[in-house]
Amino acid sequence: MPIRPRRALAALAATASIALFASACTGSTANRTSDDPNAKTTITFWHGWSAPAEVKAIQDNVARFEAAHPNIKVKVVGSINDDKLGQALRAGGSNGPDVVSSFTTSNVGKFCSSGALADLKPFIEKDKLDLDKLFPKVLRDYTQFEGKRCAMPLLSDAYGLYYNKDAFKAAGLDPEAPPKTWSQFTQVAKQLTKAKGDSYERLGFMPNYLGYETVVEHYMSQWKHNGYFDAQGKSTVAKDPAFAEMMTYQKSLVDALGGFRKLDKYRTTFGAEWGAKHPFHTGQVSMQLDGEWRLNFVKDAKVPFDVGVAPMPVADDELAEYGKGYLSGTIMGIAPQSQKQNAAWELIKYMTTDTEAVVSFANDIGNVPSTLEALKSPNLKFDARFKTFLDIAQHPESTTMDGAVNGASYQETLSALAHKYEKGQVPDLKKALADTAAQIDRDIAATK
Repeated sequence: MPIRPRRALAALAATASIALFASACTGSTANRTSDDPNAKTTITFWHGWSAPAEVKAIQDNVARFEAAHPNIKVKVVGSINDDKLGQALRAGGSNGPDVVSSFTTSNVGKFCSSGALADLKPFIEKDKLDLDKLFPKVLRDYTQFEGKRCAMPLLSDAYGLYYNKDAFKAAGLDPEAPPKTWSQFTQVAKQLTKAKGDSYERLGFMPNYLGYETVVEHYMSQWKHNGYFDAQGKSTVAKDPAFAEMMTYQKSLVDALGGFRKLDKYRTTFGAEWGAKHPFHTGQVSMQLDGEWRLNFVKDAKVPFDVGVAPMPVADDELAEYGKGYLSGTIMGIAPQSQKQNAAWELIKYMTTDTEAVVSFANDIGNVPSTLEALKSPNLKFDARFKTFLDIAQHPESTTMDGAVNGASYQETLSALAHKYEKGQVPDLKKALADTAAQIDRDIAATK
């Protein structure tokens, strides 16, 4: 997992810059695919990884590709965020990338509908790839929008529950029996919490939406719902009772653990999400919603207690779905302006579909493999606890947020309501959800 901004904030930043993609439309891919992928050439690959170990992992993966494709050399450029990517795709020219990667799956709808990334259908059909047999459904879904595929999945992220087994023992809880339902979770979180004046000596869980990874879409994955939009593309947040149920539960958890103001004040004492002083590492919180990459951070921080890993809880009446979680990941695409799209496709095909390449990269970077075959590979070299995330990635009820033509904007609108509600500023949740749904629909209509 790259050391990148917290996902909710990254989505906000990406949305602010995503207008750049709207003017990046370049038409059909068909007239851009005449280059010979067997000719000697050099292509440019832009990615967002920046940590030394991650950059090395990318370089090693590219070196394996070059060994398998000796005619294609790859110029690798790292630390590229969606803002820089958008500017380059809009500008075009010979100095731009041929292959790009992004961490922002929530913007695939914008990428595909605006033409910011090339349509990959001609390449997939040419190589007769059966994506249904290659990737889990959620990954197939978040790399296309309304039938247009402009990206391929490269490794994925699965979210689960980290918990402090030592704290469980100290609180009289069974460290081998993490909570499976939200009502159980509330009781465990309360039992793990130790107050200290108007603050905490230890908090069972930080539920606030501004907490690390405790954002609306991650919570919603643990409630059964039918997506954020109906068949007509209209927002479902007011019609599907799961959204109100999630928000009502989250606020009850906030209230049970001391109230928003007290929790938020404690939150300001936390160390950085990507640093050694993360509140889970320091014991300030005993349970943490997070992705598979946290295992590496726990190891690097030399956390002094025994760490357990489990799926996040589910709604009390949905226990049969326990084991699911939220999924996201890294995507790869082709710059529409590239004159070397066939060669670019060879790199994407190798990095996203070659089992050995996917497994090696997953081992090096500590993410969940993206292909069905790689997920079952005996060559995966992970901490035994990592299996929890492999299982979440393959669970049939695991979900992600829906794509939209305006990217993550609808999530920001919903999150703004949720944040007001947890603070007690929304007297009528039903009406507020209806107003929010109407706003989401207006915003999407204005984008089309």
